[in-house]
Amino acid sequence: MKFHTRKWVKPEDLNPNKSLFGGRLLAWIDEEAALYSVVQLENPHVVTKYMSEINFMASAKQGDIVEIGIEVVKFGTTSLVLNCEVRNKMTHETIITVDKITMVNLDENGVPKPHGKTKVEYVRDRIAGQNK
Repeated sequence: MKFHTRKWVKPEDLNPNKSLFGGRLLAWIDEEAALYSVVQLENPHVVTKYMSEINFMASAKQGDIVEIGIEVVKFGTTSLVLNCEVRNKMTHETIITVDKITMVNLDENGVPKPHGKTKVEYVRDRIAGQNK
């Protein structure tokens, strides 16, 4: 799994227990899944359709750096299924896992649209392909 994004846990990210608020972490995961999907599918019109069971395994405290990892589980016709792990950057302790996040590719009218992708592509490879 590749960890693409890091977040610094700040006071505004905490719950009354002074640990990372789960809703804040889920918002970070949703944003990361969307950004990853937009890049993979080369379309800014992507939405979250489904998130499977979420497993909180540890907490994070103010000052911790967490990193968000995303990987592709499968490509559907109009969708991309991802899984996610968030871990503490310094200790590598897993904070949360999400087994399946389904992102749907849309057209300009908000209707699911086939994306034609079948494998993970990297931007550097797309750029290299354009320079040939």
